Amino acid sequence: MTPFLFWALKGALFLLAVAMLCAVWRLLIGPTAQDRVMALDCLYINGMLMMLVLGINYASNVYFEAAMLIALFGFVGSTALAKFLLRGEVIE
Repeated sequence: MTPFLFWALKGALFLLAVAMLCAVWRLLIGPTAQDRVMALDCLYINGMLMMLVLGINYASNVYFEAAMLIALFGFVGSTALAKFLLRGEVIE
């Protein structure tokens, strides 16, 4: 691994961690339910991206599979929360 890639991955991990902290802050403080749902969306996307960066850093396929699962469950969770906020129920 080149020194540039090494430092770029470390910088990306740091910035993603800062973005996750900002999303957690909005999740806790958010004045409306829609703000909290958007914070959860941002949180799972940042978690997925962090898994992808770790997969590149450690050259392991396990991180890529974990990122795919996070994306799948995050999408399903976001859809369920949006439907709940829109209609008040998830299952019809």
